[in-house]
Amino acid sequence: MKNQIGTIRLLLFWQLITIFLFGLNQVSASGRMIQEGDVVHLEPGISDLSYRGEIVLSDEDYTLNDSVLSSKAVGIQSVIINKMKEDNWWMGVIGQGHLMPFNKDVEIDTYGKGYGNQVQPLMLSDKGDVIWGESPLRIVNSEKKLIIYSRDSIIRTERNSSLKEGFLHASKNYFPPSGKMPDELLFTSPQYNTWIELMYDQNQTDILKYAHAIKENGYPAGVLMIDDNWQEDYGKWNFHQGRFNDPAAMIDELHNMGFKVMLWVCPFISADCDVYRELTKKGYFLKTKSGETAMVPWWNGVSALLDFSNSEAQQWFKNELQRLTRVYGVDGFKLDAGDARFYTGDIDLNGLSPNDHSQLYGEIGLDFPLNEYRAMWKMGGQALAERLHDKDHSWSHLNMLIPQMLVEGIMGYPFACPDMIGGGQFTSFLNDAVIDQELIVRSAQCHALMPMMQFSVAPWRVLDETHLKAVKKAIDLRQMHKDYILQLAQEAARTGEPIMRLMEYEYPKQGFAKVVDQFMLGSKILVAPVLTESARSRYVKLPQGKWKLPSGKIIKGGKMLRFNVELDELLVLIKQ
Repeated sequence: MKNQIGTIRLLLFWQLITIFLFGLNQVSASGRMIQEGDVVHLEPGISDLSYRGEIVLSDEDYTLNDSVLSSKAVGIQSVIINKMKEDNWWMGVIGQGHLMPFNKDVEIDTYGKGYGNQVQPLMLSDKGDVIWGESPLRIVNSEKKLIIYSRDSIIRTERNSSLKEGFLHASKNYFPPSGKMPDELLFTSPQYNTWIELMYDQNQTDILKYAHAIKENGYPAGVLMIDDNWQEDYGKWNFHQGRFNDPAAMIDELHNMGFKVMLWVCPFISADCDVYRELTKKGYFLKTKSGETAMVPWWNGVSALLDFSNSEAQQWFKNELQRLTRVYGVDGFKLDAGDARFYTGDIDLNGLSPNDHSQLYGEIGLDFPLNEYRAMWKMGGQALAERLHDKDHSWSHLNMLIPQMLVEGIMGYPFACPDMIGGGQFTSFLNDAVIDQELIVRSAQCHALMPMMQFSVAPWRVLDETHLKAVKKAIDLRQMHKDYILQLAQEAARTGEPIMRLMEYEYPKQGFAKVVDQFMLGSKILVAPVLTESARSRYVKLPQGKWKLPSGKIIKGGKMLRFNVELDELLVLIKQ
């Protein structure tokens, strides 16, 4: 017993020093080993996981279980992993997926932070190791150590297997697939978002003009997303009468053209509208710790934030959405915002974490098969379409698409969309902006065989004939494979497996862990987009076996090969 207590004290001392070094808390303690009854002063640090107060340590306050040291007094649990040089780790922070597998020093804290995208309290290694925490994780990764912190219990499972086996274990135990998937049209046809073309001038005339241009240019009808500012005000979910003279007739016309229609919504309520006054009386908003309605800054100003932990407020929002589907024939919703960061600061969270409130917003979408989210917490395995954060019109951001989408899949979010073709930042497409036509082509090709493909900027407006034909060829390629993509989406609903897969997932322990510029679509199709400006060739690391080229030629794998790829080509190899 004495030896065990000594070991615990030694590990506790090491943990406190580690916390000091990495900024979790500033710890005031002498340089000697901490003894039972010592007083340790914990001051507020730079992290959201910091704790205040004076803690008296005793043997009863600490328990040792394998590599987990749990502090009941401080409220923090940590796992310390001594990494082997060849270890590769992925974390459920999609917005940082381009840093994975982690190959440099990095610190990531997910408490109240989503990095613009979906988060899952999960870590996986290529050895099959699984780390899961019910609460947000904070990690400090270095060359030799990986340290994971949480306010709650951390479960570590060592499987000595593969990335795929680790994922399947995590999926089965922590986010089992629901058996449902979002609307099929999200997968079988390109999506079209009105944001880049119309920005804050969403109006009936130009929306119909955009839809007709889609068909006139030979693009297949799909989901049409009407973006921000179609509404009367934030929280007043009526079509703006000055911009929509007959919204029901507009939606009927879009339906007759083969489109399904989504509307942009958010959880914010403008303080300038009558809805705000009505909902304030009913107590539907989150409040400050002093009891006032919390006013939260976001990209469209400062607004009140619906409290979805209040079942009546939640039902009010759902009723508004259902009214739009009933009265106008709207098919679904793009549920924007909901980031955990909006629930931080001087807000009374009713005993929940900021991340929990983000999850409550995510649960709204389960009532609408046609949905899209950008921010999410712990909703793996559910029938929700998850979009990457807005990307710049740049080659560097194009190179983020594949690694971030691959992390989506292994973190339980298979129904994923890689943002808008060419980038989703509207300033990149204003009248005086410089358009890189080649970038738009390569972006369209990169999207073509991902789970979803979404346009916003109108290719026919910004591209010459050569580049426009190349984009159309990418769409035609997707149409060739749409049945397979749909089949994979249906399988994902049953099994939880990713649609778009890391090479390491399909070919473990063959040197593919760091290959994140190519991917597998299911288990049959290898996709290798060109991601470099002006390039007309690229190298592909081919697994063992026989592979069929677009020309029909069969080649042997098991080696690195260089392929010529013209501007209008996407390199696709079919496993034989």
